[in-house]
Amino acid sequence: MLWIKAFHIVFIASWFAGLFYLPRIFVNLAQETETVATARLLLMARKLLRFTTMLAVPAVLLGVWLWLGYGFKGGWMHAKLTLVLLVIGYHHACGSLLKKFENGVNKRSHVWFRYFNEVPVLLLTAIVILVVVKPF
Repeated sequence: MLWIKAFHIVFIASWFAGLFYLPRIFVNLAQETETVATARLLLMARKLLRFTTMLAVPAVLLGVWLWLGYGFKGGWMHAKLTLVLLVIGYHHACGSLLKKFENGVNKRSHVWFRYFNEVPVLLLTAIVILVVVKPF
C-alpha cells in the first residue's frame, strides 16, 4: 500500500501543478489583444488541460484504491472527499473556461482569473491539513 500511496502523492502533486498554471494562462488570455499571441496561449492551455486531465485520472483512481484498502473512516475523510469533489469541479470549470476563450466569448477580466487561480491553493492546503492532522 505504501507504493500506491507514494504514486498517489506524485500524481496529485502533478495534477495540482497543472491546476496552478492553467489559470495563469487564462490571466494572460484575458489581457491579450494580439491574435498570434492568443493563438499560442490557447494552444498551450489546450495541451496543459489535456495533460493535467491525464494526471488527474490516475490520481483519483489511486485515491480510490487507497480508500478501499484503508476504509472510509472519520469525519476528516468525509471532508477531504468533499474537497476532492470540489477540485474535480474546478478542473471541469477550467475546461469550460477554456472553451469560452476558444469561442471568443470570455466575459471575465484578468483580475477575476487572478482570484480564480488561488482556489486550488486553498483546496490543496485544506486537503493536506485534513490528511495529516485528521482534526475530526
